[in-house]
Amino acid sequence: MKKVIALSVALSGAMLSACVEQAPPPRPVYVAPPPAYAPAPVVYEAPAPQPVVSVYIDPPIDQPPPVQISWAPPPMLVEAPPPSPYPGAFWVGGYWAWEGNWVWAHGRWAPPPRPGYTWFNPYYEHRNGAVVFVNGFWGAPGVSFVAPSLSMHIAIGVPGPGVVVGVAPIGPVGVFVPAPPGSHFGLIVPAPIGTAPAVVTSAPPIINAGMHITVNNTTNVTNVTNVTVVAPASATANGQAVNASVPAQPHLAAAMHPVVKAMAPEPASSKPIPAFVPGHPQAALPPAQTVHAEVPPTLTHPQQRPQPGQQQPAAQPQHPAQQTQPVQPAPAPHPATPAQPQGNPNQPAAQQEKHELDRSQPQQEQQPPRQTVHPIPAKPAEPAAQPQQHQAQQPKQQQPKPQQQNAKPPQKPAGDQEKKPEKKPEQQKPKQEKPDEKKEKHDQ
Repeated sequence: MKKVIALSVALSGAMLSACVEQAPPPRPVYVAPPPAYAPAPVVYEAPAPQPVVSVYIDPPIDQPPPVQISWAPPPMLVEAPPPSPYPGAFWVGGYWAWEGNWVWAHGRWAPPPRPGYTWFNPYYEHRNGAVVFVNGFWGAPGVSFVAPSLSMHIAIGVPGPGVVVGVAPIGPVGVFVPAPPGSHFGLIVPAPIGTAPAVVTSAPPIINAGMHITVNNTTNVTNVTNVTVVAPASATANGQAVNASVPAQPHLAAAMHPVVKAMAPEPASSKPIPAFVPGHPQAALPPAQTVHAEVPPTLTHPQQRPQPGQQQPAAQPQHPAQQTQPVQPAPAPHPATPAQPQGNPNQPAAQQEKHELDRSQPQQEQQPPRQTVHPIPAKPAEPAAQPQQHQAQQPKQQQPKPQQQNAKPPQKPAGDQEKKPEKKPEQQKPKQEKPDEKKEKHDQ
């Protein structure tokens, strides 16, 4: 027995150890990472009135030194270039230039200062959180633009008296052009070197970074006829992606129809001012002029966009359907009654009489209770109630008349009525004879 007990204990211990060994290890608990922060969508608002200093600038003949500004240029303005006055003229201007503040260099047609010179567009670069700017200039034949190197010493542009510092550039590092008219301040549009800022004049305003300019030649815009403006739907104010081909020449790009009309004001003086040169005194600037941007309602009021307009046609059919529903049941009860007498003349006279009798009966049954219940207590005089009673009795007497004409059996009640008056005199005669008989008896 002891051996059996020992074996049973050993077996139970082995089974317990086997169960413990075969138990699966605990599974790791998965903890979901916290959700990423999703910024709220930016709603486009019409730009506030903007003070703009508009001047004509006399560009230098050689490439000027760069200057570093701590905030980005404002969005582009709109100009409508007139036709070229003579062959060989260049459209000069139509961009933001530095003169102690970002001022608008108004566009104009100008001849080259010397034969063979060509016009070089201004240069903007996002570097170290600031803007490296090189003003537009006239270049001699065979001269190409040289971008400022990273090791080059660049002078810092000091704001003029009373100038308020704007928003730092928002966008990728590199060469860019200002944002389209009506865009949020600080946004920049990456573009190849030599791109005219006017290429974004016809583009929709942007509320986020993402718009950029592409060309076949990614190093320099030379002998390029068109450029492509590309932007995702999340960057534009109208929520639509952009992929448009725009002329590369400034006067052709500026002449395209803009989305937001922020018209550039005319300069107060036709005399041009010299371009800014670091270390030289700043030129005297005219007072600023207020620019009011004309924004289409589709941008400021999203409910008026084409998408809600497409839903309205789908909802419009419901309104006529709702209008027809109350109109269709209305003619069913009321016009049905006048419609029948108009069609009954085609029927025989006997059928018409039957229909008239059938209709007169329900009307007479409904009229008497209404006249006896409501009108009688409301009227103080009795004569007004009597004609109503006669009218109620007359239709009752008229009802048996057609029955007497159509059927003969109702003659029996007439015989009964004749018998009743005959019985009355017979009953009265014996009554009269009794007193006579009594008199005779007394006489006797």
